[in-house]
Amino acid sequence: MIRTVRNLGRLFEIARVLARHDALFPLEKIGVAREVAAFAKLFSRRNVPGRPGQRLARALSQLGPSFIKLGQALSTRPDLMGEEVATDLSELQDKLPPFPFSEVEKIFAAEFDQPIATLFTSFDTTPVAAASIAQVHFATTTDGREVAVKVLRPGVEEQIARDLDMMYWIAGIVEATQPGLRRLKPVESVRAFEDSVTLEMDLRFEAAAAAEMADNFAGDPTFQVPQIDWQRTGKRIMTSQRVAGIPTDERDTVIAAGIDPTAVVAKAANAFFNMVFRDGFFHADMHPGNLFVNADGNLVAVDFGIMGRVDVQTRRYLGEMLLGFLTGNYRRVAEIHFEAGYVPADKSVDAFTQAARSIAEPIFGKPMRDISIARLLGQLFAVTETFQMEAQPQLLLLQKSMLVAEGVGRRMAPELNMWELAQPLIEDWMRDNLGPEARIRDTVGGMVNTLEKLPKMIDEGEKVAAMITSGGLRLHPDTLAALTGQRVARRTRMNVLMILPWLLVVVLLFLLAR
Repeated sequence: MIRTVRNLGRLFEIARVLARHDALFPLEKIGVAREVAAFAKLFSRRNVPGRPGQRLARALSQLGPSFIKLGQALSTRPDLMGEEVATDLSELQDKLPPFPFSEVEKIFAAEFDQPIATLFTSFDTTPVAAASIAQVHFATTTDGREVAVKVLRPGVEEQIARDLDMMYWIAGIVEATQPGLRRLKPVESVRAFEDSVTLEMDLRFEAAAAAEMADNFAGDPTFQVPQIDWQRTGKRIMTSQRVAGIPTDERDTVIAAGIDPTAVVAKAANAFFNMVFRDGFFHADMHPGNLFVNADGNLVAVDFGIMGRVDVQTRRYLGEMLLGFLTGNYRRVAEIHFEAGYVPADKSVDAFTQAARSIAEPIFGKPMRDISIARLLGQLFAVTETFQMEAQPQLLLLQKSMLVAEGVGRRMAPELNMWELAQPLIEDWMRDNLGPEARIRDTVGGMVNTLEKLPKMIDEGEKVAAMITSGGLRLHPDTLAALTGQRVARRTRMNVLMILPWLLVVVLLFLLAR
């Protein structure tokens, strides 16, 4: 009861802010909150300027850290918000007034049990950036290195925990009372959001993400990641190498520095492709404020709080899907969705093929420079309601990241299409991962897996047999009769397993001979 009263109070507060910005439409869509929205509407302003998504973005900014992060998360969900609103939310400015330097000093003392002066010879008291979760200060370490220090905002953990409890409460009611919305997995979506913001609120996780990406791009000077100072990094503080560069939306400044914008876009396309397809680990917030061009014309990324992962199988589905669209094989695009389990098996492959064609043909009818693969995926996800396709958070986050990357490319070199530049990489990856040799490697890998599990399977079988003979396990007579009838078949399977190692050798010799 206390939880319900607390969450209702917070919901009315949220509705009031949304009403002020004429942005109540998200609450009106949720059955459980219609009465709250209707009440708030009595006090709402009219004729507020801007599109619905822009008005919603302003309201979420006013509601604080939890809702700024929620807006960023919703920008990846055109299936929930519609493409126009999702696009407007992707431009949500994550800015808040800075907190006082006295709070920074307290956090340092609590985190490292020593004052700032023992770790740094200089520390700028005014932050260079202040966002919903943290703010950043420039400093110089005692050994003379120039660094950027990210400090978590005081009280943000408690505020987000309170709002998450309300989101779980609403999601649970929606799942219980709105059958039509269950396919969108409200509770699971809140859980994914919680996982994301929890990682952002422990700056050691962000430091680890930066270090992992630096390892992935080791030896590649075209895409650089600031080095982490682990001795000055903790749960609420992260210290990293200070970087200098030109934001990727300042084309004229890049040209004035003698750097070719075309080369910059080619490097961005290469980096994004490698993140997604080679590594399966990508920067999910690579907007111009987080991506710079250094003096050598190479890219430098910062802010690794929002990252995405795509497993090998999903990468293969995505690769085949893109190949199907690029070659006009819409039937294959539809089949992939069914094979991956994204669309229920009782839906029509033919109808989904038709839907894929209706989305792709208008897009691929444009000049190459105007083609947006991200918008193609976004429109594809928008048809999910018709086919009861379950939400795929990893693909939605990837689609949002592709949209941001395309925006960077268009601002830097409007005459180019970054996917055209990445096409040779995509073709090589598909050949290596979807061709006959890749299928042979998968088969061999599966056989090796089976062989590795074989001793354990035999050991477990012996244990069961021992239990049966000792009377420790009693079976129904019919079961015993069935087991007796299966002895010959089992003996045959064992013979096949004895042959498997030799078959593995033959396949390996075949691969080496190619």
